[in-house]
Amino acid sequence: MKTTSPFHTLIKPIGAKCNLDCSYCFYLEKENLYSKKSDFKLTQEILEKFIPEYIEANYQLSNEVNFGWQGGEPTLRGLDFFEEAILIQTKYQRPGLTITNSIQTNGVLIDDKWAKFLKENQFLVGISIDGPEDLHDLYRVDKAGKGSFKAVESAIKLLTQFGVEFNTLTVVNSVNAEHPQRVYDHLKSTGSKFIQFIPIVDMAEYQNPCEMISGQSKRVLPHSVSPKKWGEFLMGVFSSWIKSRDVGEIFIQQFDMRLATMMDYPATICVHAKYCGRSVAMEHNGDIYSCDHYVSEDYLLGNIEKDQLADMVNSEFQNKFGFDKFDTLPTQCLKCEFLKSCYGTCPKDRILTTKDGDENLAYLCRGYIDFFTQTKPTFMKMKKAIESGGLASDILEEGKKSTQKISKNDPCPCGSKKQFKRCCGK
Repeated sequence: MKTTSPFHTLIKPIGAKCNLDCSYCFYLEKENLYSKKSDFKLTQEILEKFIPEYIEANYQLSNEVNFGWQGGEPTLRGLDFFEEAILIQTKYQRPGLTITNSIQTNGVLIDDKWAKFLKENQFLVGISIDGPEDLHDLYRVDKAGKGSFKAVESAIKLLTQFGVEFNTLTVVNSVNAEHPQRVYDHLKSTGSKFIQFIPIVDMAEYQNPCEMISGQSKRVLPHSVSPKKWGEFLMGVFSSWIKSRDVGEIFIQQFDMRLATMMDYPATICVHAKYCGRSVAMEHNGDIYSCDHYVSEDYLLGNIEKDQLADMVNSEFQNKFGFDKFDTLPTQCLKCEFLKSCYGTCPKDRILTTKDGDENLAYLCRGYIDFFTQTKPTFMKMKKAIESGGLASDILEEGKKSTQKISKNDPCPCGSKKQFKRCCGK
């Protein structure tokens, strides 16, 4: 059965089980949804049901189907499981269809065998790393409380050695947010060319009325990044990215997204898309949920063993879930000049009220506005460079020219036909 538009599924081959105990992880507690007797292992039988349905539902709507493996820590399911998954994908391959695989991992279990497998099967690997050792090990610790940095560093070296394509994912918290240049410089040093930043906004029921945020009955935990620091972090990384002349060499997800939306392309991140609902999550037992951030009984769409995947994704409930992202935006957002680059961020983080008393304002709103405002002139130059048939990195050459010594009677480097003294040199 096909669906009306392509969708993506995050697959949890070992559920929420993990060999680390990151204090900011929102997913570890999802183990509590299931019996403690469960081994949390996604079976071959479920794969045999899921894989052909997933391929068939997306076939002809897209020339590529991606299988995204996450956790918990997906490598805990073992290499044999993934080898079997590849065989089943090959079994149900369709003409003209490209099947790709991606895996998000903490890297702890990556060894030569894993690296060889990932290379041979062209996996895109996401490695979680929060910056240099002192910043990374603050929260990303194992069950004994020991830092995981050394293991991650070893994994990245192995991936590089075997020629495995990888990107880095950095959770921005209240501590590493203070060090944007250190974080960026370290990520560059790993050889990462594609960088993702995820701001941590972790909430719990408030215990003291003084901890309430704009009247909401929730508070943000101390390790969460503040709106102000999130904006400063993005601007700090952006400044380093420009000054280091890394435009066109290193790709940062938030920056790519901002440029794309300024050029009227849709957002490349679900967080900033107009609607959501086209990225569901499948747990180890085949349960399908509305989203990775909404794995709870209220958002259970069904189970792959007894329900059709396309029917679950196209259900009235899921469609409403997706459209609500835009339909519940406060008036302040609808009037914002940055609406098309933001769309209120992820609904899970809309915990503030506006000055007019409207609910559903994003907690990080102020940070995004600061970043969008201060970087707008540079992104406008990139936009113009591309529209003129050039590249975004062409602005670096413009900056290089502007630093050269120019006589007042020379032509102005801005491209006008005036003398420098009558143009930019005024």
